[in-house]
Amino acid sequence: MDLSDNLLMDWIPVLVTLCFFGCMTWLSQKFMFNKLKHTGDENIFTRQLVLLLLMLVGLICVVISLPLKENLELQVLSLIGLVLSGLLAFSSTTIFGNLVAGALMRFTQPFRTGDFIRIDDTFGRVTELGLFDCEVQTESRELVSIPNSILINKALSVVRRSGTIISVELSLGYDLHHSRIDELLLRAADQCGLEDPFVHVIQLGDFSVSYKVSGLLVETKNLLTARSNFHRHVLDCLHDNDIEIMSPNFVSQHAGPDAKRVIAHSPAFKKVKSESTAEDVVFDKAEQAQQIEVDKHDMLQKIEQLKESLAYAEKEKHKLIEAEIEQLKHKVSELKEVIELPEDK
Repeated sequence: MDLSDNLLMDWIPVLVTLCFFGCMTWLSQKFMFNKLKHTGDENIFTRQLVLLLLMLVGLICVVISLPLKENLELQVLSLIGLVLSGLLAFSSTTIFGNLVAGALMRFTQPFRTGDFIRIDDTFGRVTELGLFDCEVQTESRELVSIPNSILINKALSVVRRSGTIISVELSLGYDLHHSRIDELLLRAADQCGLEDPFVHVIQLGDFSVSYKVSGLLVETKNLLTARSNFHRHVLDCLHDNDIEIMSPNFVSQHAGPDAKRVIAHSPAFKKVKSESTAEDVVFDKAEQAQQIEVDKHDMLQKIEQLKESLAYAEKEKHKLIEAEIEQLKHKVSELKEVIELPEDK
C-alpha cells in the first residue's frame, strides 16, 4: 500500500463524519424549520439551540476524527473549549448576553406581543419578541429595539391586559369644598366609562388643594385616547358647573368683586364619534402583531382539537379532517411570513 492509499485511509473517517453531520444538520433544519414551520415562534429558540448543539457536537467529532497526533488533537479540543469559555465569560456584555436574556424571558414571559410596556424613558406597545432584542412601537410611531439584557437588568413596567388605572391630577382653590369637587370628578370618570372611580386629596398646598381622580380602564388597547378623553370630561364637568381651573397665583392677582372669571363652557353641539382612534395610527404595527398572535393561537388550538378528533372520527372523515389540519397549518405559516416581512413591503 503506497503513501496515497495511506492518506486516503486516514481521511476517510473525516469525510464520513463530515457527510454524516452535514446530512444530520440539513435534515434537522428541514424538519424543525420547514416541516414544523406552522408552530410559529413559540419554540423557535429551542429549535435553534438544538441545531447549534448539533453543529458543536459535529465540530468536536470532526476534530477527533482528524489524522492528528494525540497531543495536537488535545490542543485543538482545548482551544475550542477555551473559545467557548471565553464567549460564556463575556456573555454579560456581548451578544450572547442578549441571547441568554432572551432565553430567560421565554420562560418567565413578563409580557407578550401587543402589551404596553415602559422601561426608562421608553413607553409603547411590543411589536416583536426576538432572541436578541425586543421591538417596541412608541407614541410617536417610532420602532425602538431594546436589547434583552436591558429588559432583564432594569425595572420594567407592564400594563395589565385585564385593565389599568388612569388618573387626572389638578389643583383647585380652598374656596371650593372638597365634597362638591369629589362629586364632579367622579361624574367625569363615569362619563369616560371608567369602572370603580375614586378621588384622593393628595396635597394641601399654600394656595390650593391638589386632587387626583382615578378609575379602572378595562379596554387598554385605546389607552392614549382614554387618557385624553378623561382630561376632556374633567374640564367639561368643572367648567359647566362654574368652577374655574386656573393657577392660584393668577386668581389672587385678578381677585375682586368685578373680576372676570376664566371659564370655557362646553358648547352645545352634537358629539360625533370617530371611527378611528389615535392608537390606530400610532400603534399600527403593534396592533397587527397582536392580532396575528391571537389568530395564530386560535388556529393552533383548532389544530390540536382536530388532531384529537382523528382518533374518534370515522374513516371517511379522516381525509377531510387531515385536509383541514393542513389548511390551518398553511394559514399559520402565512401569518408567520407576514410578521417577518419588512415594513415597506
